[in-house]
Amino acid sequence: MRHLVALVAAVLILAACGSPEGNPNGLGTPPASEQPDTRTGEPSDDDSTPTPEPTEPEPSGPVAPRVVGTAATGLVAPWGIDFLPDGTALVTERDTAKVLAIKDGSVRTVGQLDQAQPEGEAGVLGLAVSPAYDEDSFVYVYFTSPVDNRVVRMTFDGQRLGAPEVILDGIPSAFIHDGGRLEFGPDGYLYVSTGETGEENLAQDTSSLGGKILRITPDGKPAPGNPLPGSPVWTMGHRNVQGLAFDDRDRLWASEFGESTWDELNLIEKARNYGWPLVEGRGDQQEYRNPFAQWRTSEASPSGLAYLDGSLWMASLQGERLWQIRLQGNGVAEPRDFFVGAYGRLRTVVVAPNGNLWVSTSNRDGRGDPAAKDDQILEIALR
Repeated sequence: MRHLVALVAAVLILAACGSPEGNPNGLGTPPASEQPDTRTGEPSDDDSTPTPEPTEPEPSGPVAPRVVGTAATGLVAPWGIDFLPDGTALVTERDTAKVLAIKDGSVRTVGQLDQAQPEGEAGVLGLAVSPAYDEDSFVYVYFTSPVDNRVVRMTFDGQRLGAPEVILDGIPSAFIHDGGRLEFGPDGYLYVSTGETGEENLAQDTSSLGGKILRITPDGKPAPGNPLPGSPVWTMGHRNVQGLAFDDRDRLWASEFGESTWDELNLIEKARNYGWPLVEGRGDQQEYRNPFAQWRTSEASPSGLAYLDGSLWMASLQGERLWQIRLQGNGVAEPRDFFVGAYGRLRTVVVAPNGNLWVSTSNRDGRGDPAAKDDQILEIALR
């Protein structure tokens, strides 16, 4: 809980000074160049810009994703996936608390988070390999302990993970809405998605780490330039973000579970408020950021997100499909879906070293089909 002390102090100082006009969340107002047109979900310097309609992808180079193999089978709710410099994949299993190493079809256990308490949507979740792995050998994991969600780092010697070192704790935890995705940004800082644990008010509470996207240093400290001095909070107003991905313009995107109406794809910008629980989906309110795309929950329930070949690729649980959202200019094209119902619930999508996508299934967890076969990781080529 040590980070919350500094966070509460910062909030009290801001409260004494008053929140910035037109931004009730207390995170400060982004520079003018970052201000969005909240009617369209697209950046705009002119609020009179007409609302553009989504357009179909340009006809050149159509994408035709196809499954070309399986990277692993016999898994149990694989959740976090990232790659070592030698091409080995490290994979967390949410419900067994294991960390696996996968290479050339071989699967072996290299560690287990004994402090983890898997239950419902909680357990061993996101994983990220240090961008300086060749120098520090660090692997980062987000997991649920008996008292909170936390981020730990461990060294990996190629055979076993070392003892976990807690670098960030005090993230609210519950049976549902635990967030859990980890993603290093091009700035070298670690971005952490959290959920509001079913307590909706936490998403709008600046003294809580729930319902936020956090930005921390590799040592777990609040990153320089965060909206609140001494706080890891980067953005707020999130229900349950389980997908983070940077595009080739270094923009951060997030996939977010809605409640019963709209799931969202959001462009994440410093100090922005994404509206939950006051807004679900597009709200067209100046103080809350509009999503760039939204789906009915039956079509999505999005988890993992990755960027490849000009598009975002989003794994869907209830929707049982892989979504392609092509980026064009400052907007997105009409999303397209693939593999609808073919492999069940899809949890995580990452880009493999060979340029293909790895997509994990999530059919053996509590919300999947009890009669389903073991989970697997599919390898998908785009052309």
